[in-house]
Amino acid sequence: MNQATTTAAPISSTTRWLRWANLAFMLYLLLLAVAMVGTGFKWSVGDQAKVLFEFASHPVAGLMIGLVATALIQSSSTVTSIIVGLVAGGLPVETAIPMVMGANIGTTVTNTLVSLGHVRCKEEFKRAFASATIHDFFNLLAVMIFLPLEMMFGILDKVSHWLVSPLLNTGDMSMGGFDFIKPITKPVISALQGPLGSFGNTVGGVLLIAIGIATIFLAITVMGKLMKGLMVGRARDILKNAIGRGPIHGIVSGSIVTVLVQSSSTTTSLMVPLVGTGVLKVRDVYPFTLGANIGTCITALLAATAVSGEFAVFALQIALVHLVFNLMATVFIFGIPFLREIPVKCAELLAETAVKNKLVVAAYLLSVFIVLPGAILALTV
Repeated sequence: MNQATTTAAPISSTTRWLRWANLAFMLYLLLLAVAMVGTGFKWSVGDQAKVLFEFASHPVAGLMIGLVATALIQSSSTVTSIIVGLVAGGLPVETAIPMVMGANIGTTVTNTLVSLGHVRCKEEFKRAFASATIHDFFNLLAVMIFLPLEMMFGILDKVSHWLVSPLLNTGDMSMGGFDFIKPITKPVISALQGPLGSFGNTVGGVLLIAIGIATIFLAITVMGKLMKGLMVGRARDILKNAIGRGPIHGIVSGSIVTVLVQSSSTTTSLMVPLVGTGVLKVRDVYPFTLGANIGTCITALLAATAVSGEFAVFALQIALVHLVFNLMATVFIFGIPFLREIPVKCAELLAETAVKNKLVVAAYLLSVFIVLPGAILALTV
């Protein structure tokens, strides 16, 4: 035993350094991939972005696109990074805002699936399922409040525009502070455009978008696995130390853990077994969930640094929309006692129903994440 431990130590250290090196490379791939999506979008549709996305111009349709895409891909980070790339290519910010909101809802399905691991024990499953679906109900409530406000007053559009206005006022739309990204991404994109150009601008652009999306998916997936290996132990320590220290501490801790592991799904999934086994209560994990929503915004902000050109500021703006939306939802909903209780009560009620009839779980997942969005999308397009 001792001999094995002695020989394993240097290998573990080497592996750790290799993981950090791989993480740096995956971050580069993410930046490169977002630039690919933006370049491919501009290349394939030119100035016709608004026409191409006319079907998503209705805010509810945009919301459903973001929801379904995230529920299928199982990563809001991936979807928001793709949205950043599309805005960099000319997709209007106002069209992209509901998509970002939808991505927030779609990502919640992961921890709901994790809770099914406790299905054999009724009491454990009841607690685990409630702790998982509180994320769903909070994000659904946030969209129910802020989507109508956005449609009427454009709150998120105006706040995010104000945040990027210093860059707009300079008259330089290329986000000069981030120009160091372009030299390391442009050569690869130019090398890809050469052979893809033989298919014509439209097909070549679509192929570049497809390669970019696949690379985003790969980069974020591998980044998540690497960060879990490097940080999950530390993340658990932060969670343990934050228990019982109040909601603000919980929200901050949830944000930090999510930044560390690069996945809100991981943060919320870490908590589900703790609630299921009775170590924590549903109300204990509620603030962590809100922190996870905020922490996951880091990926889109990183992705925005890859963008250069005339739409670069708008790419940063849509990344900030994600952050502003989650911050405003947290302050507004969690700050008002009546609203704060709604996700808790809904999650507990659904969990009680699910314990009595397991088919409720399947009906809930299918209706919220597939059937209802699909039907609404069909009606609004």
